[in-house]
Amino acid sequence: MFRFRISNTVVGALNILSLLLGLAAIGTSAYIHTHGGSDCQKVLQLPLLIGGVFVVLVSGLGIAGSLFGVNSALYGYLLVTFLLVVGLAFFTVFAVFVTNRGVGKQISGKGYGEYRVADFSHWLQRYVVNEENWDEFKSCLMDAHVCQNLAINGGRNNDSLIFKHLSTTQAGCCKPPVHCGFVMKNATFWEVPKTGLAANSSDCAKWNNREDKLCYDCNSCKGGVLANIRNQWRHLTVFNACLLVLVTAIYALGCYAIRNNRLDSRCDNRALP
Repeated sequence: MFRFRISNTVVGALNILSLLLGLAAIGTSAYIHTHGGSDCQKVLQLPLLIGGVFVVLVSGLGIAGSLFGVNSALYGYLLVTFLLVVGLAFFTVFAVFVTNRGVGKQISGKGYGEYRVADFSHWLQRYVVNEENWDEFKSCLMDAHVCQNLAINGGRNNDSLIFKHLSTTQAGCCKPPVHCGFVMKNATFWEVPKTGLAANSSDCAKWNNREDKLCYDCNSCKGGVLANIRNQWRHLTVFNACLLVLVTAIYALGCYAIRNNRLDSRCDNRALP
């Protein structure tokens, strides 16, 4: 005989919600596969499918165990939840470790910072700066049109132009580094001064006014992307910490749900003639 239990109901309700989210992820993956999309969207196709299937399967175990009293399913669900708690704790500590470096050099009077690859942890450098991953990042930057419609103050040929609300990625990828000494004509067109470049660095040589080139291959662009990733991961760390508390609470409720299932089973056995 099924009896109403708060812990079972809460676990079941949460898993119904996660089941719907998992189905949404699978549907999004199927939509990308059917209708195509940008390179960035295609990169998400397989992770969405695998993640969605995993969430659906785990949610199914949670629903069967909490709402229908199948203890074997609930044991499996708790095992996965425990592993998830451990994984979230590890990732939270790891994210704090790999984002503890990186300070942008503030360019006086310009309102934005410039970043170097060396400002960031070695793990982030290895993950982003290698050729295979960087080609994907560069493709995503161009698909997102990050260098279009840059907001600026000042007039044409004004050396005191100030970029407003310039993101770390735009600061590194959409203009040549300040130390090169390029003369700005408009938001994405720069000229070499008559006296020549102020510095002889690889980034200065890589700058190109073409919209598909700009400074996408510059180290300053990689540094800007790393700075953006670092900022996002710092926010993700806070979210992870909250999620860790939530998943731990769900694990505790799952343990109570198992106890409730056992009590219900004993009561039913006693009620048998």
